[in-house]
Parts: sequence; structure tokens; C-alpha cells
Amino acid sequence: MSQEEDVIALCRAARASAPALAGASTDDKNTALRAGAEALRRRQSELSSANVADLAASEGENKAFIDRLTLTPERIEAMATGLEQIAELPDPVGESISSWTRPNGLEIAQVRVPLGVIGIIYESRPNVTADAAGLCLKSGNAVVLRGGREAFRTNCLIADILGDALGQATTTIPREALALIRTTDRAAVRTMLQQSESIDVIIPRGGEDLIRAITENSKIPVIQHFAGICQLYVDRDADLDLAERIGINGKTQRPGVCNAIENLLVHRDVAPTFLPRIATALEARGVELRGCDETRRHLPTIVAATDADWGTEYLDKILSIRVVDSVDDAVTFIRTHGSGLADAIITKNTSTADRFVAAVDSSAVFVNASTRFNDGFEFGFGAEIGISTNRLHARGPMGLRELTTYKYVVRGTGQIRE
Repeated sequence: MSQEEDVIALCRAARASAPALAGASTDDKNTALRAGAEALRRRQSELSSANVADLAASEGENKAFIDRLTLTPERIEAMATGLEQIAELPDPVGESISSWTRPNGLEIAQVRVPLGVIGIIYESRPNVTADAAGLCLKSGNAVVLRGGREAFRTNCLIADILGDALGQATTTIPREALALIRTTDRAAVRTMLQQSESIDVIIPRGGEDLIRAITENSKIPVIQHFAGICQLYVDRDADLDLAERIGINGKTQRPGVCNAIENLLVHRDVAPTFLPRIATALEARGVELRGCDETRRHLPTIVAATDADWGTEYLDKILSIRVVDSVDDAVTFIRTHGSGLADAIITKNTSTADRFVAAVDSSAVFVNASTRFNDGFEFGFGAEIGISTNRLHARGPMGLRELTTYKYVVRGTGQIRE
């Protein structure tokens, strides 16, 4: 059997397994998730060895890349805990979103159902294998995974561990409902993207080039986020201690992720006071600063920002800073250069905060809090399958409910349409 035939067969098997998974009980799904968590813990040393081999093959990559690829004992435990947390969450399948009765007596209910089969294409982060499998399982969706070549050994082992646990925990959920394409050949992705009869939606997780390539070549609907260009705006009425703490967190807590800030916007009135203190704090943590002309008037030693810098997702310890004249200028900047993922304002002025929230059209808008909270786990979803900047179907962190659609169930007593 050729590679193309293998991929097609894998997708078709996932499709065939979808009805059984969609009808599986909450107890069976939760049992499988908890079994998967225990199996990850039990085989931690094997996972670490596989990950070390992947890291060795990726020698020479940048720090952000290596950070995303690395699977520490703490991250293995986080994967296991994530599965257990998903098991504790309410099952969205079968939930009644709304219901009403028509004058003719028809009872109409809008009920959550799984999407069907979800294809997930991702890079670097092996924890996505566990997160995606767990979320799809609980939401009743079969899943076809295709990880990046850099984490190939780790991804294969995680899929094996979870698949074995699934098979041992329950007989009601087919093993084929959790599928991983086991090749690093990019031709397999092209084949996967043509399987519109087997896969209902594609969710890519990775860099902008990957997501654009998938969107342009897929016959299947794609839920995207192209880039994470997030802004923090420090208003004239900001608590500067708060602004400093949130700015440091937004840039340095984990700079290689999509919800880290890339641009810092500072109101002209507080720039003379705030810029020197935030620059000192950030540079002490190894952050390279780039600034507009006005910023460099206060920070003459930093690099001049170029037009390209404002629209760059660094995923590294680099931050561009711009002085603005008003909240409206900050909003205009965000509309021009942001990616719609997450933006934040620091202010004590409620009316200014309300203007910012109303005008900034991102998947999540924060007031006096870090953009790093734009995350499924932090939102209480247990884990996430991605952060969508789409306007259709789902937006922001995608947890269990975002992996369902709905159907109408209509109950009557013999009504006919006259």
C-alpha cells in the first residue's frame, strides 16, 4: 500500500469510527481519559527518551523552537493533569443550548453534537498530541493528527500510549478514533487536506507559513490563527506598578508563544516616567528593545524600530515600543498591526477601558490583565485545541464546546404543515 493509500485508509477508518464515539457515554469517555493520564505518568521515562532523541535531531534551532519541542517531567505531568481535568469537565454532547415551544405545540430544542472528524496539523509542541486527543475524545470527535517532523518520535509514542490506554479502558470507543499520520513526508499532509469526505474540519497549529499553506491547499474548512501579534497599551491613567508587572509577564514569562506581547504602546503623558523603568526591568531579563523616535528620545540606547517590526511576531525576547497620543491612537495601531488574537489595556479609567474593549476587535481583550491568559486552560476549558481568530464557528481558545456544532430536535404530536 502506498503512502497516499495509507493516509486515505487512516482517514476513512476515523470517519467509520466517528458514530460510535459520538454515541459513547460520558463515563466511558472519562474512563478512557483517566487511563490515558495514568499511562503517560507510568511511561514518563520512555517519553523523555523519545523527546531527547527529537531534541538531538533539532540541534541548532533557536531557543523558542527548542522550548516548544522540549518535554520536561513537569510538562508530561501537565499533559496527564490536562486529561484528568478534561474528564472532570461537563460533557457538551447532548447539551440543550436552547428550547422553545411553537404555538402549534411543536417542541424545538437546539442540541450540541460533535463536529465529526477533526484533522489537526501542528508543529513542535508534542503536548498538542495529548491535548488534542483528549479534547476530541471528550467532545465525541474522531481525530486525525499530523505532528511536525521535529517531534516525530515523541508524538508517535504519545499516540501509542493513549491509544493503548483507550483500548484497555473501554470497548465502546474504537481505537481508530485516535489516529496519527506516521510519516514526516509533506506529501502526506497534501493527501490529508483532500479528504473532505472523511474529515469535517482542519485545525492547524504552528507558524504563519504553515497555516497559510494549509488554508490555500485544503478542500476542507480550516479554523486559523495566522499570527499572535499582541499589544499592551499603557494608558495615561494607568497604575504604573501594575503596568510594569503585566508588561514583564506578557513578554518574558514565555516569549515563544502566540499570546505573548510583541508591541508595547505607551501614552505620551506617562512615557517619561514609565519607559525608563520598564526598559530597565525588561533589559535585566534579556529583552531587546526597539522603539519609535519618541521612545528613543527617552531611551536613546535602544534600537530604532522599522515599519516591519510593528507587524512581526518575534516569538523571542524582542519587544517593539511606540508612544501614542491617546487611546484612539492605540486602537488605530492595533487595528493596523495586530493579528486579532489578544490585546490589553492598563488603566484606572473605566470609561477609557470600555472604549478600548468596544473598539478592539480581537478574540480576547484584557483590562488590567496579561494577554498570557488567552489560553484554554486559563479560561477553565481544561485544555485547548488552538486559539481561533476566525469569525465563523469558533473564536478565541477552543475547548470542548467549540468542538461541537448543533442540530435541532423537534418533537410533535402529529402536526403537519398546512
